Amino acid sequence: MTDQSTYTPPTVWTWDAESGGRFASINRPIAGPTHDKDLPTGDHPIQLYSLATPNGVKVTVMLEELLALGHSGAEYNAWLINIGEGDQFSSGFVGANPNSKIPALLDRSGDGELRVFESASILFHLAEKFGEFLPKEGPARTEVMNWVFWQMGSAPYLGGGFGHFYAYAPEKWEYPINRFAMETKRQLDVLERELAEKEYIAGDEYTIADMAIWPWYGQLVLGRLYDAAEFLDVTSYENVMRWAKKIDARPAVQRGRMVNRAFGEPHTQLHERHDASDFEHRTQDKLEPAAE
Repeated sequence: MTDQSTYTPPTVWTWDAESGGRFASINRPIAGPTHDKDLPTGDHPIQLYSLATPNGVKVTVMLEELLALGHSGAEYNAWLINIGEGDQFSSGFVGANPNSKIPALLDRSGDGELRVFESASILFHLAEKFGEFLPKEGPARTEVMNWVFWQMGSAPYLGGGFGHFYAYAPEKWEYPINRFAMETKRQLDVLERELAEKEYIAGDEYTIADMAIWPWYGQLVLGRLYDAAEFLDVTSYENVMRWAKKIDARPAVQRGRMVNRAFGEPHTQLHERHDASDFEHRTQDKLEPAAE
């Protein structure tokens, strides 16, 4: 591995597929499919193709919250996209999202089939479709949008920056870890100051802004991301912790965290979700009981 202190960038960058790191085998500098494979489809109006990363959890939480409110049109089939195996580079998935990132959604409730990609776009689509978790107009709507877009602009520093160099890079390097730890803590302080005055991030109501931010920053302070809770001193962010625990206690959030989850304790993993009963009968502890 080249010493970071002596690295001199080449005149023209070239791709080193053996650069190391947890995701080196699937990261690449080109777009498009690597293989032909159609996406599976089920019987429900909404088809979701995802993995229970923070971005994926945003959408499954939203869908479960909508179903909890009685919106039967939010019934969905959730199909597992294993990014470690390159499922996101199939021709079918690239057709649903040319950026080859989860989550991707196909809405078949109207005439034809509508593709929706980027997690914030999916949240807005569902909020407007069902008239929930997003004020219809005025300053309250703008405030929700402010925070959704804050999350979309900020989280890459947390995930691709801090998370990568702290947890996934092939070696621990002081400069990038310090750089992105500083920015992560600054972002947590932004939330801490806002939540000192409000129940939820955009005001007194639970909205898609909370659904967007919680899977990243809520789970970070709850100790579920990057094994970094102690390093970042997350307990010092008391208002963020209060908010994170309040949302974590919601039954729809607990269900949403399980969908398309292919890691962790078997009872928390629901690889695919096609019916509400799957939470009771199709988790991995039920499908693959431990050998006696």
